[in-house]
Amino acid sequence: MEKTERLLSTLGKFRGKKILVVGDIMLDNFIRGKVKRISPEAPVPIINVTHETYVPGGGGNVACNLAALGVKVTLLSVVGADDAGNRLRTDLSSRGIETACILTDAERPTIQKIRVIAEHQQALRFDRESTHPLSAALRRQLLAQVKVQIPLSDAVVLSDYGKGIFTPEVLTFCIGASHRHLKPVVIDPKIEHFKKYRHATCLTPNTLEAWQGMRLIPKDGQAHVEELGKKILQRLRLTALLLTQGEEGMTLFESAPRLRITHIPTTAAQVFDVTGAGDTVIAVLTAALACGAGFLDAATIANHAAGVVIGKLGTATVTPEEIITHIQHAK
Repeated sequence: MEKTERLLSTLGKFRGKKILVVGDIMLDNFIRGKVKRISPEAPVPIINVTHETYVPGGGGNVACNLAALGVKVTLLSVVGADDAGNRLRTDLSSRGIETACILTDAERPTIQKIRVIAEHQQALRFDRESTHPLSAALRRQLLAQVKVQIPLSDAVVLSDYGKGIFTPEVLTFCIGASHRHLKPVVIDPKIEHFKKYRHATCLTPNTLEAWQGMRLIPKDGQAHVEELGKKILQRLRLTALLLTQGEEGMTLFESAPRLRITHIPTTAAQVFDVTGAGDTVIAVLTAALACGAGFLDAATIANHAAGVVIGKLGTATVTPEEIITHIQHAK
């Protein structure tokens, strides 16, 4: 089958696939307004609020991206016993995401990132969060859910934002259970945990995260990127590694049957906003792997999806139809 036909065929299989997302979720709150004067109380601008929005962030945005692809998504995470947690559950459920596995921890707040934007400039951000590891009781509940949900899923995403869900024990359990049930497990990594992702199917860091995760000084040039990728692939014993490189596209490293490195140039016609593009990449890559696609085809489809989403303003999702159109126009 010709490559383009293979890619389109894979996209046609997305709908109905079941993917489990385990990870840190948060509520992103955007407060937007206009500035017309300085406060008489202190030398700060007065922002007249014009509108306010709330959207799922972190692993929640990965789940939203998967749902937009037509995938059946189960989200396993932890929120607080608060209004923000209720708002998150309601929003996620409205998108068709299964939220019954989201646990409640009365001892920690739901993670919130609150951004105040004056005109088009972010003026302030304040966070509500606790990054302490989950209690032993909650960890047991989480792992019990993982044990039940992985056999029911076609693939697994671990979305690690370093907010307390992923301890070495939890990471090892999730990766091991995925392997036992022959499910691809794809990880959006946190640099502090980088060396804990051994034996994952695939990691999807950007180049800065990859350098920092390996505790190395960043170096410019594709040759250095490829040396870095080979080191990560071998050190962590991954099946594959997808390094995202912004306007430079992405580079795929595959370990079997022998080392193969493929650079995939960006397909974006124009760039408006890269916010959330990494979430789109991991969602589309995982959905394609769940359909039985090879790593190169999966990464190519993800690259086209990124080309679509960075042409949109704000955190965005992408549909299979938009990716299909992008692939056809890129021929």
